[in-house]
Amino acid sequence: MGRGSGRGPGKLRFRALLDCIAEGAKTASDGRDPTRVRLEIQDFYLSAFALFFLQDPSVLEFQRRFQDELQVNNLRSVFGIQHIPSDTHLRDLLDVHPAEFLPTLFDTYLERLQRSKLLERFRFLPQGYLLTLDGSEYFASEAVSCKTCLVRHKSNGKVEYYHQILQPALVHPEFRQVLPLSPEFIRKQDGQSKQDCEINAAKRLLASLRAKHPQLSAIVVGDGLYSTTPFTADLTSHRFHYLLVAKPEDHKSLFQDIEGLRRGRILHSLVRPEAKGKRFIYEWADQVALGADAKSPLVNFVQLSIIDSAGKVTYRNSWVTDLPIDETNVEVLVRAARARWKIENEAFNTLKNQGYHLEHNFGHGKNHLSETLFLLNLLAFFVHQIQELVDEWYRNARACFSSRREFWNAIRAAFRMLLFNSWDEVLSRITGPPMPAFAYTDTQA
Repeated sequence: MGRGSGRGPGKLRFRALLDCIAEGAKTASDGRDPTRVRLEIQDFYLSAFALFFLQDPSVLEFQRRFQDELQVNNLRSVFGIQHIPSDTHLRDLLDVHPAEFLPTLFDTYLERLQRSKLLERFRFLPQGYLLTLDGSEYFASEAVSCKTCLVRHKSNGKVEYYHQILQPALVHPEFRQVLPLSPEFIRKQDGQSKQDCEINAAKRLLASLRAKHPQLSAIVVGDGLYSTTPFTADLTSHRFHYLLVAKPEDHKSLFQDIEGLRRGRILHSLVRPEAKGKRFIYEWADQVALGADAKSPLVNFVQLSIIDSAGKVTYRNSWVTDLPIDETNVEVLVRAARARWKIENEAFNTLKNQGYHLEHNFGHGKNHLSETLFLLNLLAFFVHQIQELVDEWYRNARACFSSRREFWNAIRAAFRMLLFNSWDEVLSRITGPPMPAFAYTDTQA
């Protein structure tokens, strides 16, 4: 395949995605005296994005690495950064105002995937995309706090400050990549005396998603926190389907009904023998009450039990859904439900443990810095995911290394020693001889 092919649509190439950040940054609140401004505001946001994109472990490390003219030139040519702000200046400016343009970039990237027909790859069920929801904590400290921090009182009498987010993502059981949408920050809301929680954040998120994407067909896949009467009603009112974990300890009446159906031998079942004597047993029932209350909704129930050759249960989980279940689709529905783990393993685990340093305190600030840096880090992850999906050059370069960490270590080292004209040239140098001057570059996208 030639060097112009396999790159994906122009609007999904690196430079086009980067330009969205630069243009959005120009609309951000500044507050500086125009007569004393030397660095454009986009240099601050692009510098922070480059920090996360290149997987640097700290702001200081990033600053030290880009001190000589060669490396500064690389930042200009690859990331469009004219001047690198000092670490203090960077944190101070990003802390002052909320970066309201950053959440909209997730919608922009998603729309570009949709218009290019690449999003269709993620449709796993006829009823829509799998939209996982999962909460995660990314910061905790007894000494550092800001105005958006949540607060908890520990058993030793000390107060701990922390940040949580509710992260939505589109997933597919057969794809390693996940597509993160704009997160909902779990924080004290204006005018509210009570501390925020994941369920309230999820309600806000549903309303926001439906307002921004009125035609989006999706099945919300979530844990047992969401399989309640009020939340399933919210899902239905916002025109989302659902596949939600249901645990026996949370739904005693539901599981009593299921056990009654099982004893009466009217619970539907399907047994699939697997290798080494293992069996997958699927059981399901239609239109059973979610709870004991008379107003409880009717749901469809499905359970998977995995039995080993000795007859021991090695895995069991149950879900409730509004989707119809029969023997032709029960296995596919269970695969969809079990895709929930991908947001934890492929997203949060990667962000926390495989180079993005999500839980590292790059800077907390007093106002908006922590949330702004989180969004920029997540955007870097999103751009990487898009490149993995659409860009053959990126995939080939990544395939030259056994691990993600080794790949980015090599790229950061290359920035120290070589002069690049574009991100395309960075990838080209990794996979083969230097790219000819006349070849297509991402700056021409």
